[in-house]
Amino acid sequence: MRHIAIVGSGPAGYYTAEAAVKKWGENARIDVFDRLPVPFGLIRTGVAPDHQSIKAVARRYEKTAVGDTVRFAGNVTVGKDISIAELRELYDAVVLATGAPSDRPLNIEGADAKNVVGSAAFVGWYNGHPEFAALDPDLSGRHAVVIGMGNVALDVARILSKTEAEFAGSDIVAHALAALQASKIETVTILGRRGPHQIMMTPKELGELLHLERASPRVDPADLPPVEDDAILEPGLRKSVTLLREFAAIPESIHGEKPLSLNFDFFANPNAIVSEGGKVTAIEVERTTVEAGRAVGTGEVYRLPADLVVTCIGYQTNTIEGVPFEERAGRFANDDGRILPGLYCVGWAKRGPSGTIGTNRPDGYAVIDLVDQDFASSSRKRGREGFDELAEARGLDVVSFRDWQKIEEAEIAAAREGAPREKFVDVESMIAARSG
Repeated sequence: MRHIAIVGSGPAGYYTAEAAVKKWGENARIDVFDRLPVPFGLIRTGVAPDHQSIKAVARRYEKTAVGDTVRFAGNVTVGKDISIAELRELYDAVVLATGAPSDRPLNIEGADAKNVVGSAAFVGWYNGHPEFAALDPDLSGRHAVVIGMGNVALDVARILSKTEAEFAGSDIVAHALAALQASKIETVTILGRRGPHQIMMTPKELGELLHLERASPRVDPADLPPVEDDAILEPGLRKSVTLLREFAAIPESIHGEKPLSLNFDFFANPNAIVSEGGKVTAIEVERTTVEAGRAVGTGEVYRLPADLVVTCIGYQTNTIEGVPFEERAGRFANDDGRILPGLYCVGWAKRGPSGTIGTNRPDGYAVIDLVDQDFASSSRKRGREGFDELAEARGLDVVSFRDWQKIEEAEIAAAREGAPREKFVDVESMIAARSG
Protein backbone atom coordinates (compact mmCIF):
# COMPACT_ATOMS: atom_id res chain seq x y z
CA MET A 1 0.00 0.00 0.00
CA ARG A 2 1.22 3.49 -0.89
CA HIS A 3 0.26 6.32 1.45
CA ILE A 4 0.26 9.72 -0.26
CA ALA A 5 -0.55 13.14 1.22
CA ILE A 6 -1.38 15.95 -1.17
CA VAL A 7 -1.48 19.44 0.30
CA GLY A 8 -3.87 21.56 -1.73
CA SER A 9 -7.14 20.57 -3.41
CA GLY A 10 -6.97 22.72 -6.54
CA PRO A 11 -6.28 21.49 -10.07
CA ALA A 12 -2.67 20.50 -9.35
CA GLY A 13 -3.75 18.54 -6.28
CA TYR A 14 -6.55 16.63 -7.92
CA TYR A 15 -4.63 15.90 -11.11
CA THR A 16 -1.92 14.44 -8.88
CA ALA A 17 -4.51 12.34 -7.04
CA GLU A 18 -5.91 11.19 -10.39
CA ALA A 19 -2.43 10.14 -11.50
CA ALA A 20 -1.85 8.23 -8.25
CA VAL A 21 -5.11 6.31 -8.70
CA LYS A 22 -4.18 5.38 -12.25
CA LYS A 23 -0.68 4.32 -11.16
CA TRP A 24 -1.55 2.20 -8.11
CA GLY A 25 -5.33 1.78 -8.07
CA GLU A 26 -6.62 0.30 -4.82
CA ASN A 27 -3.04 -0.22 -3.66
CA ALA A 28 -2.89 3.44 -2.65
CA ARG A 29 -4.53 5.68 -0.10
CA ILE A 30 -4.40 9.36 -1.03
CA ASP A 31 -5.39 12.11 1.40
CA VAL A 32 -5.95 15.56 -0.10
CA PHE A 33 -5.62 18.31 2.50
CA ASP A 34 -6.91 21.87 2.28
CA ARG A 35 -6.98 24.69 4.80
CA LEU A 36 -10.51 25.62 3.67
CA PRO A 37 -13.53 23.37 4.27
CA VAL A 38 -14.25 23.45 0.53
CA PRO A 39 -12.20 21.91 -2.30
CA PHE A 40 -11.02 22.90 -5.79
CA GLY A 41 -8.81 25.89 -4.99
CA LEU A 42 -8.63 28.48 -7.75
CA ILE A 43 -11.48 26.80 -9.64
CA ARG A 44 -13.73 28.08 -6.87
CA THR A 45 -11.98 31.29 -5.83
CA GLY A 46 -9.69 32.26 -8.73
CA VAL A 47 -11.49 31.60 -12.02
CA ALA A 48 -13.77 34.51 -12.93
CA PRO A 49 -17.39 33.97 -11.82
CA ASP A 50 -18.66 34.64 -15.34
CA HIS A 51 -16.48 31.81 -16.73
CA GLN A 52 -18.66 28.91 -15.64
CA SER A 53 -17.51 26.67 -18.48
CA ILE A 54 -13.98 26.74 -17.04
CA LYS A 55 -15.24 26.05 -13.53
CA ALA A 56 -16.99 22.94 -14.85
CA VAL A 57 -13.63 21.10 -14.79
CA ALA A 58 -14.36 20.51 -11.09
CA ARG A 59 -16.74 17.73 -12.18
CA ARG A 60 -13.69 15.80 -13.38
CA TYR A 61 -12.08 16.15 -9.96
CA GLU A 62 -15.25 14.90 -8.27
CA LYS A 63 -14.84 11.56 -10.06
CA THR A 64 -11.43 11.24 -8.42
CA ALA A 65 -12.65 12.46 -5.03
CA VAL A 66 -15.42 9.92 -4.41
CA GLY A 67 -14.69 6.43 -3.07
CA ASP A 68 -12.19 5.13 -0.54
CA THR A 69 -8.94 5.55 -2.46
CA VAL A 70 -8.89 9.37 -2.40
CA ARG A 71 -10.09 11.27 0.65
CA PHE A 72 -10.63 15.01 1.04
CA ALA A 73 -9.51 16.39 4.40
CA GLY A 74 -10.65 20.00 4.53
CA ASN A 75 -10.30 22.60 7.28
CA VAL A 76 -6.77 21.38 8.01
CA THR A 77 -3.93 23.90 7.83
CA VAL A 78 -0.59 22.23 7.14
CA GLY A 79 2.11 24.05 9.05
CA LYS A 80 -0.32 24.85 11.87
CA ASP A 81 -2.64 21.90 12.59
CA ILE A 82 -0.03 19.40 11.44
CA SER A 83 3.58 19.99 10.45
CA ILE A 84 5.36 18.94 7.29
CA ALA A 85 7.67 16.80 9.42
CA GLU A 86 4.66 14.96 10.86
CA LEU A 87 3.17 14.38 7.41
CA ARG A 88 6.49 12.99 6.20
CA GLU A 89 6.52 10.59 9.15
CA LEU A 90 3.02 9.36 8.33
CA TYR A 91 3.06 9.19 4.52
CA ASP A 92 5.37 7.67 1.92
CA ALA A 93 5.19 10.88 -0.09
CA VAL A 94 3.96 14.39 0.61
CA VAL A 95 3.15 16.46 -2.49
CA LEU A 96 2.73 20.20 -2.05
CA ALA A 97 0.07 21.49 -4.43
CA THR A 98 -0.59 24.74 -2.60
CA GLY A 99 -0.45 26.94 -5.69
CA ALA A 100 0.61 30.57 -5.47
CA PRO A 101 -2.18 32.26 -3.50
CA SER A 102 -0.44 35.52 -2.55
CA ASP A 103 0.15 38.65 -4.60
CA ARG A 104 3.62 39.69 -5.64
CA PRO A 105 4.12 43.08 -4.01
CA LEU A 106 4.05 46.30 -6.02
CA ASN A 107 7.37 47.68 -4.87
CA ILE A 108 6.89 51.36 -5.65
CA GLU A 109 6.43 54.43 -3.49
CA GLY A 110 2.93 54.79 -2.08
CA ALA A 111 1.85 51.21 -2.82
CA ASP A 112 0.45 50.91 0.71
CA ALA A 113 -2.19 53.59 0.04
CA LYS A 114 -5.82 52.74 0.72
CA ASN A 115 -7.70 51.24 -2.26
CA VAL A 116 -4.53 49.83 -3.81
CA VAL A 117 -5.16 46.08 -3.79
CA GLY A 118 -3.60 42.99 -5.32
CA SER A 119 -5.51 40.78 -7.71
CA ALA A 120 -5.49 37.81 -5.31
CA ALA A 121 -7.38 39.95 -2.81
CA PHE A 122 -9.67 41.60 -5.37
CA VAL A 123 -10.50 38.37 -7.20
CA GLY A 124 -10.93 36.64 -3.86
CA TRP A 125 -13.36 39.39 -2.83
CA TYR A 126 -15.72 38.95 -5.78
CA ASN A 127 -15.32 35.17 -5.67
CA GLY A 128 -16.14 34.89 -1.98
CA HIS A 129 -12.81 33.63 -0.62
CA PRO A 130 -13.14 33.75 3.20
CA GLU A 131 -9.78 35.50 3.53
CA PHE A 132 -10.83 38.39 1.28
CA ALA A 133 -14.64 38.54 1.49
CA ALA A 134 -14.47 41.55 3.82
CA LEU A 135 -12.11 43.53 1.55
CA ASP A 136 -14.81 46.11 0.70
CA PRO A 137 -13.00 48.09 -2.04
CA ASP A 138 -14.19 51.66 -2.49
CA LEU A 139 -15.86 51.90 -5.92
CA SER A 140 -17.25 55.40 -5.40
CA GLY A 141 -14.51 57.09 -7.46
CA ARG A 142 -14.51 57.58 -11.23
CA HIS A 143 -11.19 56.04 -12.24
CA ALA A 144 -9.79 52.52 -11.87
CA VAL A 145 -6.33 51.44 -12.99
CA VAL A 146 -5.48 47.76 -13.48
CA ILE A 147 -1.74 47.05 -13.64
CA GLY A 148 -0.81 44.02 -15.72
CA MET A 149 -1.03 42.56 -19.20
CA GLY A 150 -2.31 39.04 -18.55
CA ASN A 151 -5.69 37.36 -18.36
CA VAL A 152 -6.13 38.23 -14.69
CA ALA A 153 -5.95 41.92 -15.58
CA LEU A 154 -8.60 41.29 -18.24
CA ASP A 155 -10.81 39.50 -15.71
CA VAL A 156 -10.60 42.39 -13.26
CA ALA A 157 -11.24 45.00 -15.95
CA ARG A 158 -14.18 43.03 -17.33
CA ILE A 159 -15.76 42.51 -13.90
CA LEU A 160 -15.45 46.24 -13.17
CA SER A 161 -17.10 47.04 -16.51
CA LYS A 162 -20.10 44.72 -16.54
CA THR A 163 -23.72 45.54 -15.86
CA GLU A 164 -25.72 43.56 -13.32
CA ALA A 165 -27.59 41.80 -16.14
CA GLU A 166 -24.30 40.59 -17.62
CA PHE A 167 -23.62 38.61 -14.45
CA ALA A 168 -26.64 36.39 -15.07
CA GLY A 169 -25.58 32.76 -14.80
CA SER A 170 -22.41 33.60 -12.88
CA ASP A 171 -21.60 32.73 -9.28
CA ILE A 172 -20.32 36.16 -8.29
CA VAL A 173 -21.09 36.58 -4.60
CA ALA A 174 -23.91 38.87 -3.48
CA HIS A 175 -21.76 41.42 -1.65
CA ALA A 176 -19.60 42.00 -4.73
CA LEU A 177 -22.56 42.17 -7.10
CA ALA A 178 -24.20 44.82 -4.92
CA ALA A 179 -20.99 46.87 -4.74
CA LEU A 180 -20.42 46.67 -8.51
CA GLN A 181 -24.03 47.66 -9.17
CA ALA A 182 -23.48 50.81 -7.09
CA SER A 183 -20.06 51.52 -8.65
CA LYS A 184 -19.38 55.05 -9.95
CA ILE A 185 -16.35 54.03 -12.03
CA GLU A 186 -16.31 55.64 -15.49
CA THR A 187 -12.85 54.71 -16.77
CA VAL A 188 -10.86 51.48 -16.43
CA THR A 189 -7.26 51.71 -17.64
CA ILE A 190 -5.21 48.56 -18.20
CA LEU A 191 -1.58 49.53 -17.70
CA GLY A 192 1.32 47.57 -19.20
CA ARG A 193 5.07 48.19 -19.03
CA ARG A 194 5.65 46.81 -22.52
CA GLY A 195 3.83 46.79 -25.85
CA PRO A 196 1.17 44.79 -27.73
CA HIS A 197 3.66 42.14 -28.84
CA GLN A 198 4.54 41.33 -25.23
CA ILE A 199 1.05 40.80 -23.79
CA MET A 200 0.09 37.53 -22.07
CA MET A 201 -3.61 37.85 -22.92
CA THR A 202 -5.41 35.10 -24.81
CA PRO A 203 -7.77 35.77 -27.74
CA LYS A 204 -10.88 34.38 -26.04
CA GLU A 205 -10.55 36.69 -23.02
CA LEU A 206 -9.67 39.71 -25.16
CA GLY A 207 -12.59 39.02 -27.49
CA GLU A 208 -15.03 39.21 -24.59
CA LEU A 209 -14.35 42.93 -24.32
CA LEU A 210 -16.08 43.48 -27.67
CA HIS A 211 -19.39 42.33 -26.22
CA LEU A 212 -19.66 44.45 -23.08
CA GLU A 213 -22.91 46.38 -22.79
CA ARG A 214 -21.59 49.58 -21.25
CA ALA A 215 -17.93 49.67 -22.30
CA SER A 216 -15.84 49.37 -25.44
CA PRO A 217 -12.08 48.80 -25.50
CA ARG A 218 -9.74 51.56 -26.67
CA VAL A 219 -6.22 51.11 -28.06
CA ASP A 220 -4.10 53.99 -29.35
CA PRO A 221 -3.16 53.09 -32.95
CA ALA A 222 0.24 54.71 -32.33
CA ASP A 223 1.04 51.97 -29.80
CA LEU A 224 0.70 49.23 -32.42
CA PRO A 225 3.77 48.06 -34.37
CA PRO A 226 3.61 47.76 -38.18
CA VAL A 227 1.14 45.03 -39.09
CA GLU A 228 3.79 43.07 -41.01
CA ASP A 229 5.69 42.61 -37.72
CA ASP A 230 2.88 40.37 -36.48
CA ALA A 231 4.10 37.59 -38.81
CA ILE A 232 6.83 36.58 -36.35
CA LEU A 233 4.37 35.98 -33.51
CA GLU A 234 3.13 32.55 -32.47
CA PRO A 235 -0.48 31.99 -33.64
CA GLY A 236 -2.24 32.62 -30.34
CA LEU A 237 -0.44 35.90 -29.68
CA ARG A 238 -0.99 36.93 -33.30
CA LYS A 239 -4.75 36.50 -32.80
CA SER A 240 -4.57 38.58 -29.63
CA VAL A 241 -2.69 41.39 -31.36
CA THR A 242 -5.19 41.26 -34.23
CA LEU A 243 -7.92 41.90 -31.68
CA LEU A 244 -5.98 44.88 -30.31
CA ARG A 245 -5.87 46.23 -33.87
CA GLU A 246 -9.62 45.74 -34.05
CA PHE A 247 -10.01 47.71 -30.81
CA ALA A 248 -7.90 50.53 -32.26
CA ALA A 249 -10.20 50.71 -35.29
CA ILE A 250 -13.41 51.17 -33.30
CA PRO A 251 -14.82 54.57 -34.30
CA GLU A 252 -15.27 57.29 -31.71
CA SER A 253 -19.00 57.29 -32.37
CA ILE A 254 -19.22 53.76 -30.96
CA HIS A 255 -17.16 54.70 -27.92
CA GLY A 256 -19.46 57.64 -27.36
CA GLU A 257 -22.46 55.34 -27.03
CA LYS A 258 -20.93 53.55 -24.03
CA PRO A 259 -20.81 55.21 -20.59
CA LEU A 260 -17.60 53.47 -19.49
CA SER A 261 -14.22 53.85 -21.18
CA LEU A 262 -11.95 50.78 -21.15
CA ASN A 263 -8.45 51.92 -22.10
CA PHE A 264 -5.24 50.04 -22.85
CA ASP A 265 -2.16 52.07 -21.92
CA PHE A 266 0.94 50.38 -23.32
CA PHE A 267 4.61 51.28 -22.75
CA ALA A 268 3.68 52.60 -19.29
CA ASN A 269 5.65 51.70 -16.16
CA PRO A 270 4.14 52.64 -12.77
CA ASN A 271 6.62 54.72 -10.80
CA ALA A 272 4.64 55.79 -7.74
CA ILE A 273 1.19 55.89 -6.18
CA VAL A 274 -0.07 59.38 -5.36
CA SER A 275 -2.44 59.66 -2.41
CA GLU A 276 -4.30 62.21 -0.32
CA GLY A 277 -5.30 61.43 3.23
CA GLY A 278 -3.84 57.96 2.76
CA LYS A 279 -6.13 57.09 -0.19
CA VAL A 280 -4.96 56.73 -3.78
CA THR A 281 -5.78 59.61 -6.13
CA ALA A 282 -3.41 59.03 -9.05
CA ILE A 283 -0.62 56.88 -10.37
CA GLU A 284 2.64 58.32 -11.69
CA VAL A 285 3.75 56.56 -14.85
CA GLU A 286 6.95 56.64 -16.91
CA ARG A 287 6.74 56.09 -20.65
CA THR A 288 8.89 53.17 -21.80
CA THR A 289 10.32 51.65 -24.91
CA VAL A 290 11.04 47.97 -25.47
CA GLU A 291 14.65 46.95 -26.02
CA ALA A 292 15.52 43.25 -26.40
CA GLY A 293 12.17 42.40 -24.88
CA ARG A 294 12.65 44.56 -21.78
CA ALA A 295 10.89 47.78 -20.81
CA VAL A 296 13.31 50.69 -20.60
CA GLY A 297 12.26 54.06 -19.17
CA THR A 298 12.40 57.11 -21.45
CA GLY A 299 12.25 59.74 -18.72
CA GLU A 300 8.84 60.96 -19.86
CA VAL A 301 6.55 60.98 -16.81
CA TYR A 302 2.81 61.59 -16.56
CA ARG A 303 -0.03 60.96 -14.14
CA LEU A 304 -3.23 58.98 -14.50
CA PRO A 305 -6.15 59.71 -12.17
CA ALA A 306 -6.85 56.64 -10.05
CA ASP A 307 -9.42 56.12 -7.31
CA LEU A 308 -8.82 52.36 -7.32
CA VAL A 309 -5.68 50.46 -8.31
CA VAL A 310 -5.64 46.68 -8.75
CA THR A 311 -2.24 45.09 -9.30
CA CYS A 312 -2.20 41.98 -11.48
CA ILE A 313 1.55 41.48 -11.60
CA GLY A 314 1.88 37.87 -10.52
CA TYR A 315 1.60 35.57 -7.54
CA GLN A 316 3.83 33.73 -5.14
CA THR A 317 3.60 30.58 -3.04
CA ASN A 318 3.21 30.86 0.71
CA THR A 319 6.07 29.52 2.77
CA ILE A 320 5.64 26.50 5.06
CA GLU A 321 7.97 25.80 7.97
CA GLY A 322 10.39 23.04 7.09
CA VAL A 323 10.15 23.49 3.31
CA PRO A 324 13.04 25.14 1.39
CA PHE A 325 11.85 28.22 -0.49
CA GLU A 326 13.14 30.30 -3.41
CA GLU A 327 12.36 33.88 -2.42
CA ARG A 328 13.13 35.39 -5.78
CA ALA A 329 11.04 32.90 -7.74
CA GLY A 330 8.28 32.86 -5.12
CA ARG A 331 8.01 29.04 -5.07
CA PHE A 332 9.34 26.03 -3.22
CA ALA A 333 12.97 25.16 -3.97
CA ASN A 334 12.84 21.98 -6.00
CA ASP A 335 14.64 19.87 -8.57
CA ASP A 336 11.96 19.18 -11.18
CA GLY A 337 9.43 18.49 -8.42
CA ARG A 338 11.68 16.90 -5.79
CA ILE A 339 12.25 19.01 -2.67
CA LEU A 340 13.54 16.61 0.01
CA PRO A 341 13.33 12.82 0.40
CA GLY A 342 9.62 12.01 0.39
CA LEU A 343 8.65 15.65 -0.20
CA TYR A 344 7.59 16.94 -3.62
CA CYS A 345 5.80 19.87 -5.20
CA VAL A 346 3.59 20.28 -8.24
CA GLY A 347 1.81 23.00 -10.20
CA TRP A 348 2.43 26.63 -9.36
CA ALA A 349 4.13 25.65 -6.10
CA LYS A 350 6.73 23.93 -8.29
CA ARG A 351 7.09 26.13 -11.36
CA GLY A 352 5.61 29.47 -10.35
CA PRO A 353 2.35 30.99 -11.64
CA SER A 354 2.45 29.98 -15.29
CA GLY A 355 0.37 27.96 -17.70
CA THR A 356 -3.31 27.11 -17.75
CA ILE A 357 -5.40 24.83 -15.56
CA GLY A 358 -4.70 21.99 -17.97
CA THR A 359 -0.93 22.50 -17.62
CA ASN A 360 -1.23 21.00 -14.15
CA ARG A 361 -2.33 17.61 -15.49
CA PRO A 362 1.03 16.52 -16.96
CA ASP A 363 2.68 18.05 -13.90
CA GLY A 364 0.62 15.82 -11.62
CA TYR A 365 1.36 12.68 -13.60
CA ALA A 366 5.07 13.51 -13.71
CA VAL A 367 5.36 13.92 -9.95
CA ILE A 368 3.63 10.58 -9.33
CA ASP A 369 6.17 8.97 -11.69
CA LEU A 370 8.90 10.47 -9.49
CA VAL A 371 7.25 9.07 -6.36
CA ASP A 372 7.03 5.66 -8.02
CA GLN A 373 10.73 5.77 -8.91
CA ASP A 374 11.76 6.87 -5.42
CA PHE A 375 9.70 4.36 -3.43
CA ALA A 376 9.89 0.92 -4.98
CA SER A 377 9.63 -1.00 -1.70
CA SER A 378 6.43 -1.70 0.19
CA SER A 379 5.33 0.90 2.71
CA ARG A 380 5.61 0.72 6.46
CA LYS A 381 4.04 4.13 7.01
CA ARG A 382 0.71 4.51 8.85
CA GLY A 383 -0.75 7.08 6.46
CA ARG A 384 -4.45 7.83 6.89
CA GLU A 385 -4.81 5.79 10.09
CA GLY A 386 -2.00 7.74 11.73
CA PHE A 387 -3.42 11.08 10.66
CA ASP A 388 -6.88 10.22 11.99
CA GLU A 389 -5.40 9.42 15.41
CA LEU A 390 -3.47 12.68 15.41
CA ALA A 391 -6.54 14.68 14.29
CA GLU A 392 -8.63 13.19 17.08
CA ALA A 393 -5.96 13.85 19.69
CA ARG A 394 -5.70 17.50 18.60
CA GLY A 395 -9.44 18.04 18.23
CA LEU A 396 -9.23 18.92 14.54
CA ASP A 397 -12.61 19.41 12.86
CA VAL A 398 -11.84 17.70 9.56
CA VAL A 399 -14.30 18.26 6.71
CA SER A 400 -14.92 15.30 4.40
CA PHE A 401 -15.93 15.33 0.75
CA ARG A 402 -19.44 14.26 1.79
CA ASP A 403 -19.50 17.27 4.11
CA TRP A 404 -18.50 19.41 1.15
CA GLN A 405 -21.36 18.00 -0.89
CA LYS A 406 -23.77 19.10 1.84
CA ILE A 407 -22.18 22.57 1.83
CA GLU A 408 -22.58 22.72 -1.93
CA GLU A 409 -26.22 21.64 -1.70
CA ALA A 410 -26.86 24.52 0.71
CA GLU A 411 -25.12 26.99 -1.63
CA ILE A 412 -27.19 25.82 -4.58
CA ALA A 413 -30.39 26.13 -2.56
CA ALA A 414 -29.48 29.71 -1.60
CA ALA A 415 -28.71 30.85 -5.17
CA ARG A 416 -30.38 33.93 -6.59
CA GLU A 417 -32.45 33.37 -9.71
CA GLY A 418 -30.30 32.24 -12.64
CA ALA A 419 -27.14 31.74 -10.57
CA PRO A 420 -25.60 28.30 -10.00
CA ARG A 421 -24.96 28.94 -6.28
CA GLU A 422 -24.53 31.55 -3.58
CA LYS A 423 -21.23 30.81 -1.90
CA PHE A 424 -20.68 30.90 1.81
CA VAL A 425 -17.97 33.48 2.38
CA ASP A 426 -16.83 32.53 5.88
CA VAL A 427 -15.53 29.28 7.30
CA GLU A 428 -18.05 29.19 10.15
CA SER A 429 -21.01 29.21 7.76
CA MET A 430 -19.41 26.46 5.68
CA ILE A 431 -18.90 24.29 8.76
CA ALA A 432 -22.46 24.89 9.93
CA ALA A 433 -23.94 24.03 6.52
CA ARG A 434 -22.55 20.49 6.50
CA SER A 435 -25.01 19.46 9.20
CA GLY A 436 -27.96 21.26 7.65
